[in-house]
Amino acid sequence: MSKHNPEESTTESTSLHTEGYLLVGWDPENPDRWSSKTAWTTLVISTFSLVIGFCVWFLVSALASKLNDIGFNLTSGQLYWLAAMPGLSGGLLRLVFMFLPPMIGTRRLIGYSSLLYTIPMFGWFFAVQNTSTSFGVLMLLAFLCGVGGGTFSGYMPSTGYFFPKRLSGTALNLQAGIGNLGMSIIQIAGPWLMGFGLFGITFIAPENSGGESLWVHNAAIFFVPWALVAAALAFTLLKDVPIKANFRQQIDIFGNPNTWFMTLLYIMTFGIFSGFSAQFALLINNNYGSASQLAEAGFANLPQGVTYAFLGPLIGSIVRVLWGPLCDRFGGAIWTFVSGVGMAATLATCAFFLDPSSPDDFTGFLWGMLVMFFFAGIGNAGTFKQMPMIMPKRQAGGAIGFTAAIAAFGPFLVGVALSAMSARTWFIVCASYCVACALLCWMQYARRRAPFPG
Repeated sequence: MSKHNPEESTTESTSLHTEGYLLVGWDPENPDRWSSKTAWTTLVISTFSLVIGFCVWFLVSALASKLNDIGFNLTSGQLYWLAAMPGLSGGLLRLVFMFLPPMIGTRRLIGYSSLLYTIPMFGWFFAVQNTSTSFGVLMLLAFLCGVGGGTFSGYMPSTGYFFPKRLSGTALNLQAGIGNLGMSIIQIAGPWLMGFGLFGITFIAPENSGGESLWVHNAAIFFVPWALVAAALAFTLLKDVPIKANFRQQIDIFGNPNTWFMTLLYIMTFGIFSGFSAQFALLINNNYGSASQLAEAGFANLPQGVTYAFLGPLIGSIVRVLWGPLCDRFGGAIWTFVSGVGMAATLATCAFFLDPSSPDDFTGFLWGMLVMFFFAGIGNAGTFKQMPMIMPKRQAGGAIGFTAAIAAFGPFLVGVALSAMSARTWFIVCASYCVACALLCWMQYARRRAPFPG
């Protein structure tokens, strides 16, 4: 164990005490060398920061459906690409952030990340006030929003260092689930914030949408003060644990086959979940809304994506929180398997309601998608319980970061796929992938006498 875990720098005789911001002797598996108050304080502050991060990550999905309304002239393909870019950068940045917890510590990780969130928010605040802003600049700002999703792969391993295995499912899924709520918060709050002047900056002229005033820039600037609060809390209240490892020591996770198996499973759960969450509003608009064949056929009162966009991430995030304790009780593997079966069935069902000929098709599509988000939430909880159970603590932290990094490409891949093929074809592809992942989970983790029960 010690040969492969350089964080084991303390001995059993070391008592728990602090030296500056360092927790000396920290060991969550030993009640005498663990502080529940410190662990839960860390969870609360880092989760607060993570909520802001996910708001930043999905900021573009809240803004994209309004850009043409206020004078931009973007094609549906360009809008898909804008909503997809945070997924690309989020995945790339997660490949960086996954190595940071044992290198810079929890306190600086959370503090500096919270400050980074303000950069894309300020950028979008100014960009939407000028409709001549080029598509290239908008793409750059969309790319910068990926920092909000990238930090996840640093936050989750860091949190794993603070809790014993018996509480890992609850703690990790509380943080991940509540953090994921940022996806819904920005999509709920965004349209509301655009309806009035904010923070005493009413001197900034609202954007015009068909004679209606919209303060689209509000959605970008509202969360800046909260990010600064998160940074202040992190720098003043958080501590670091004595877990250190350089880059070379951390890449041993790639020699563990479970890293790769769990990556495939988390792509199924979070990759599809985040991908369809980011594209949900545009998917509704382009298949059922005012730009679809239904409008051309003369149907009125067609659904608008912005009305429903928040529901998917809201359902998935809440389910992830609720299922954490159930995963601690029954294990994560069986729930990941249930998730794969449920997602495959619902995605296949949704495919039949695409290419609609009647507005009634939307009801079946909407309910199918909402149930899919429910099963995705179960799977997200299950996978994060599995990794701490089947891998050593530091390797589990690294694997959580890596699997989350790869799955974070979901919004990018889904956006590119929807711009390259029909929605029905893509849904069938996703359903087939879920079937394959369910079989993998059953054989490796969920069945009786599985090689790695978790």
